[in-house]
Amino acid sequence: MNQKFQFLCLTVKMSLLFCVLTQSILAQEFYVSPSGNNLNEGTKSKPLATISEAKERALNAIEVDKCPDVTIWLQGGVYQIKEPVVFEPFSLKDPGHSIYFKAEKGACPVVSGGIQLSGWTKKSNGFWEVELSGLKNTPPRELFINGQRAKRSRFPNEGYLRIKKVGEDKRTNFFFEENDFPVPSVVEDAELVVLHDWSISRNSIQNIDTEVNRLTTKDSVGAKNLDFFDLDHWEANPRYFLENAIEFLDENYEWVYNSTLNKIIVKFPDNINPNQIETVIPVSEGLIVFNGNENSPVKNIHFEGITFCCSAWGIPGEGYGGIQACHFDPRPEINGWAVVPAAIFARCSENCSFRNCTIRDTGGSGIWLGTRCKNNLIINSSFFDISGNGIMIGEGSGREINGEKWWQAEPQQVALKNTIQNCVVRDCGVQFYGAVGIWCGLTAETTIKNNEIYDLPYTGISIGWMWSTEPTPCRQNVIEGNYIHHIMGILSDGGGIYMLGLQPGSKIENNHIHDVKINAGQAESNGMFLDQGTTDIVVAGNLIYNIAKSPLRFHMATTNLVSNNFLFCRNGNPPIRYNTTNEEDIEKVNNYVFAEQDENYNEELNKAIGNWNVPNVRH
Repeated sequence: MNQKFQFLCLTVKMSLLFCVLTQSILAQEFYVSPSGNNLNEGTKSKPLATISEAKERALNAIEVDKCPDVTIWLQGGVYQIKEPVVFEPFSLKDPGHSIYFKAEKGACPVVSGGIQLSGWTKKSNGFWEVELSGLKNTPPRELFINGQRAKRSRFPNEGYLRIKKVGEDKRTNFFFEENDFPVPSVVEDAELVVLHDWSISRNSIQNIDTEVNRLTTKDSVGAKNLDFFDLDHWEANPRYFLENAIEFLDENYEWVYNSTLNKIIVKFPDNINPNQIETVIPVSEGLIVFNGNENSPVKNIHFEGITFCCSAWGIPGEGYGGIQACHFDPRPEINGWAVVPAAIFARCSENCSFRNCTIRDTGGSGIWLGTRCKNNLIINSSFFDISGNGIMIGEGSGREINGEKWWQAEPQQVALKNTIQNCVVRDCGVQFYGAVGIWCGLTAETTIKNNEIYDLPYTGISIGWMWSTEPTPCRQNVIEGNYIHHIMGILSDGGGIYMLGLQPGSKIENNHIHDVKINAGQAESNGMFLDQGTTDIVVAGNLIYNIAKSPLRFHMATTNLVSNNFLFCRNGNPPIRYNTTNEEDIEKVNNYVFAEQDENYNEELNKAIGNWNVPNVRH
């Protein structure tokens, strides 16, 4: 009996040990803290220090220990990185493995690509300066003071100057009025910003000749291979301003970068010592990368409750010639278009997600789900203070495979079934005014639902990337229930929603759009701009009011259905504008149209607004 009893006890112990080990394998967890140590076990009491190390531990648990799911808990604090955290595909063939990066309950973890500046000294002129010793030689374009973007020195501080006369080549020089601006002493550091209708250019300056009042840039303003970017194409006297000269440093918290001294110079209030506050510049060009491939995508990586901030991007040395929606001339080449990169970038990712996250303070765009990204989610997240586009899905039409356009050679590479829902997107295009809140190129079955998008210099949502009715994989996209307002603040020729190209089966339904501002450009600003190639889409149940021009505009569009919309028109504008579009091709059914001069205009508008459900999004 004694031997049997001992055997039974041993069996029970082995069973308990097996259960413990099984539970450990099935629910592996690691903890990370900025005050941790990468030599630790990764427990809550002995956390790791970096996200990269936690990622490697998770991959080891999956690929070696055969653990299907790993959760990495991030404790509160700032996780500084100097280069992106890169995710490659799992080496195992089993697709069921997942890694979750989650904020610990009550914690506010921040993944930052920025560094704190120290060693500020005050000069006799009252300005403070700090040397950027040991940093990469890319001129900084952002400075954040106590978590707020500081303004790069600018002239004029508000508004714009006007070009007096365009030079002969219409691209590299222009004449200005005498005493229009203080002439920078370090001309090579100064930057010229020129506004086009729907994009901008940022150019280095070669010379400012005060004898004849002519400014000459180092390279061409605007995209070189598009004639309509001539300086005087849209306006005879286009808007411009200048940045980054100490002569413009006249407001508190303005700053300038001097490349010769490799120093940042700031005008602080008299009672502020920058050595006692937070001053940060971004250094990491990107924060998170999903680097999958056609045959082996990155799968099942999830982030929840995490803030991502301070990713860097330096414009090309030859300048930034914006074309549309943060696509630009890739100088010195003249063929194809380049794209402002994002802080979080995915190539060939599947079933990945960002929930309850914040992306802010970026030098480029926010998130970009690019080639062959499939079934990914961006949910309940906030995007603000973004230099470029807020969220990007898919890609343009220019990439080639063996000399053939990708969408013709390999249409299955289209971004498919991605969702953006219940997000707040605001204050994008801080540097590159042609940015949009949510941009989708050639995408299929994309859902953009119940988001709030506002305070933008240009368009709210842009979808499609083909200036014709030529078939592409772009199809069945849904833009539904979004609240879009206070947009088109600087540029023109856009709207709350911009659609382009053939997208069969697509719908724009139940969106609430208002306050599309008057602009100084040549083209209209509209509630929706349905551009070239828009065909067989449904525009239904939308509420549109307080629009600078018509609530709807079709340009070179074909057959479409417009039904059950509430269209409130101002200043004698028609409810629908038809540019090179046959009016009879636009089927109109049960729309409610009100003109500003109608006696019941305000009553009907207030009633329509009161009946609308503003999406319950994360702020």
